[in-house]
Amino acid sequence: MTTYLKESFARGGRPHGRSPSGAVAPPAAPHPGPPAPGALAAKVRTMAPSMTRSMQRVAETVAGDPAGCAQLTVTGLAERTGTSEATVVRTSRMLGFPGYRDLRLALAGLAAQQESGAAPAVTADIAVDDPIADVVAKLAHDERQTLADTAAGLDTVQVEAAVNALAAARRVDVYGVGASALVSLDLAQKLLRIGMIAHAHADPHLAVTNAVQLRAGDVAIAITHSGRTVDVIEPLRVAFDHGATTIAITGRPDGEVAQYADHVLTTSTARESELRPAAMSSRTSQLLVVDCLFIGVAQRRYESAAPALAASYEALAHRHSPRPR
Repeated sequence: MTTYLKESFARGGRPHGRSPSGAVAPPAAPHPGPPAPGALAAKVRTMAPSMTRSMQRVAETVAGDPAGCAQLTVTGLAERTGTSEATVVRTSRMLGFPGYRDLRLALAGLAAQQESGAAPAVTADIAVDDPIADVVAKLAHDERQTLADTAAGLDTVQVEAAVNALAAARRVDVYGVGASALVSLDLAQKLLRIGMIAHAHADPHLAVTNAVQLRAGDVAIAITHSGRTVDVIEPLRVAFDHGATTIAITGRPDGEVAQYADHVLTTSTARESELRPAAMSSRTSQLLVVDCLFIGVAQRRYESAAPALAASYEALAHRHSPRPR
C-alpha cells in the first residue's frame, strides 16, 4: 500500500486506493484553471518553497514587477532572471498556467489592478525597536495579506468536498501539534457545539491509537503548515489506511501529508522574521480555513446545528451574567 502511495504521489496526484477492503474512491475533482490575476502573488508565495532556486527567481520577479514582466518575451524574462526559457515555462506551469503566454496575460491583468489601487502604506518587517503603534499597523497589514492570500488560493472544490464529508461524518478526529494544536482544538470545539462527535489530538501516541478506530464514514483532519510533521502525518496515514476520509490543511500541498489526504486545503503565510516565525503567521490562515469548514458544515446541518448552538449558549449564559450584589 505504502509503495503504491509513493508512486502515485510522485506522478503528481493523490492516490485513489482507499481502504483495506479494496474499495476505490472516485477520481478527484478536476483542478481549477489558472489563478486569477489577483491571486497570482498569493500563488507565488505558496509555491515558492517547493520550487528550485532558478524557478523561485522567475516567480519572485513576475510577482514583484508584473507590469514590466508582462512586456517581456519568454526569452526576455529568462535573460532578466538569469535562467533559461525552459525554466520560465516550467515556472509558468507550476503556477497553474498552460504556458508563458497565459502567464503574461495574467501579469498584465495584475498590473492593471495594482495601478488602480493604492499600495500598502506599511510593510510586514518588524524591527526590534519599532514603537508599538508601528507593530500594530504592520501586523494588521500582514494578517490582512495572509487572509487575502489564503482566500485567493483556496480550491473551493476541495473545500466543498471536505465540508460534505464532515457534514456526513459519524466522528471527526483532528491532529495538530505546536501552534497547529491550538487550531485543531478550535475546530473540534466548534463541531462539538453543533452536536457532532469531534476530538482534537495533540499527543501523537493518542492520535495514532484513536486513528486505528476510524472507519469509512469517519473523517480525519491533519493540520501542519510544513506538510512534513511526522506526529501529524502518522495518525492521518493510519486513518487513511482504515478507510476514513482524510483532509490536510497545509501550507505545502506538495508535502508528505498530501500523500494520505483525500482533500488538500492550502493555506498561505506571511513572510517569516526573527520576531514572527511561521508558527505565528500560519495560524491566521489555518483559522480561516477552519472557520470556512465549520460554517459550511453548520449550513448543511442547520436543522440540528442551530438548536445545538442555542442550547450551548443557554448552558453557559449564567456564567456571563453580572454577579448579584
